[in-house]
Amino acid sequence: MAHILREHAEHLYAQELEELRKSDSGKRPANWTMTPQSVVTYLLGGRLPNGFEVSPKYIGNRRLMEIAVATLTTDRALLLYGLPGTAKSWVSEHLAAAISGDSTLIVQGTAGTGEEAIRYGWNYARLLAEGPSEKALVETPVVRAMKDGKIARIEELTRIGADVQDTLITILSEKALPIPELNTEVQATRGFNIIATANNRDKGVNDLSSALKRRFNTVILPVPASMEEEIDIVQRRVESFEKVMELPAEKPALEEIRRIVTIFRELRAGLTLDGKSKLKVPSGTLSTAEAISVMNSGLAMAAYFGDGRLTAADLAAGVVGAVVKDPVQDKVVWQEYLETVVKTREDWKDIYRACRDLGI
Repeated sequence: MAHILREHAEHLYAQELEELRKSDSGKRPANWTMTPQSVVTYLLGGRLPNGFEVSPKYIGNRRLMEIAVATLTTDRALLLYGLPGTAKSWVSEHLAAAISGDSTLIVQGTAGTGEEAIRYGWNYARLLAEGPSEKALVETPVVRAMKDGKIARIEELTRIGADVQDTLITILSEKALPIPELNTEVQATRGFNIIATANNRDKGVNDLSSALKRRFNTVILPVPASMEEEIDIVQRRVESFEKVMELPAEKPALEEIRRIVTIFRELRAGLTLDGKSKLKVPSGTLSTAEAISVMNSGLAMAAYFGDGRLTAADLAAGVVGAVVKDPVQDKVVWQEYLETVVKTREDWKDIYRACRDLGI
């Protein structure tokens, strides 16, 4: 499947999933492809008894992943909550891939998402020709997950209107979906559950009703705790990007990743790493995901408009674009940081000049 731009986790990591299943001798919940312990190993990485090495998909607090996996063995759904770019969708996809072997049963939440995206819809040609019938019914990913005993994913739950969100209450509490037009219902098979993601920063989000909140167990995914942890995440994801995109560029030096992560962490915290200088904070989140994007953009620049070696000039536009989201407020924040912090660091002269030359 070399022509696929981004393979689903269950295909990309098929060998790891198979090795985990082969070495898995514990008790599996109904319709799970492996034990909860093996799901956590798949997420966090580790060495199997046969010597096979499982790569980490999530770098962070192990207990959070154990809580997330344990939640999905119960009758409560899982809500992954936190700032944008804290790997909520990434973790959701890998949980579904490991548990159900299928991460594709997904509903993308937007302001325009209607009830029919979660409950069911109708093939109107059949409906007009034949009237309400099972053949005229259009099943949603949630309904397919209920029937097959799999994990359904709902991305950006809080972007969906509150009245549509609440269509989940019956599904989560009764484990059934009434279809009054057919005088029947869909009952969930064991193994069914829902993983939803939501962030607490973007504009245009809708609070969950208290009734819906009670149906979810919430796990808050934090930003990486340490500099080294964030560098490790960025490095692994960038190497994965290089491999998939087959860029004719050298692997980025660890020092370049360190500089980008340093910029992001300092501006995010409003404080230099040494704790000596307070900084203004930009309006954006400056997440780890954005740091990965900056590195990937820089690699593309180096590969196609340079000599293949990543330089400060290749990274500058990406850094400025990530920081300056508001052309007035963030421009002031960035220029102050550039002149008072970046300029004073002896080994950062190249990135200072490259960013200054952009004239932003």
